[in-house]
Amino acid sequence: MRDHHSHREHTDGRDGFEKRPGPARERGGRGPRVFAPGDLKLLLLALIAEQPCHGYDLIRQIESMFDGAYCPSPGVIYPTLTFLEESEMILGDADGGKKRYSITDAGRLSLSEQAIALDGVRMRIEVSKRSLRGQDRPAEIHEAVHNLRHALQMHHGRWSPEEILRVRDLLNNTAKAIVDGPVVQPFQEKAE
Repeated sequence: MRDHHSHREHTDGRDGFEKRPGPARERGGRGPRVFAPGDLKLLLLALIAEQPCHGYDLIRQIESMFDGAYCPSPGVIYPTLTFLEESEMILGDADGGKKRYSITDAGRLSLSEQAIALDGVRMRIEVSKRSLRGQDRPAEIHEAVHNLRHALQMHHGRWSPEEILRVRDLLNNTAKAIVDGPVVQPFQEKAE
């Protein structure tokens, strides 16, 4: 079984996505980073749990999640599938010369243990998709994100178990509220 470090070296630390031709890209010709480390493995595991499929099917499913704005690179998808297979999370059966992947009991257990992390991956996909469509953050939002990062750095060393849960819930609820969009208040007539 390979360890996490050899997998990272094998993929050159890339996020596994290539931006479709279109508007200007960030430095280096690549689009913005979409997945945090481990997100792609978790997403592939979840997709395979929903329905056994081939690597190409997974590429198309992820591309469709991003409304075509990103297409995962086969050069990252297949090594990640190999990593999951060697970790005994999925099983690849030859089907007409192509491997069809299905989840194992160990993969199901891992997925159930990481349900919250998977919700985070799906939330980040929604946020990334909006950003890729050109809905980038205004300066006021960049400043607020900077303030949040600074507050987290200043919190260093004061992480009790209760405080971890409190801050986690604050951040997750805020992220969900942002993804869900503004709350529309029903029309109320003025009392005369």
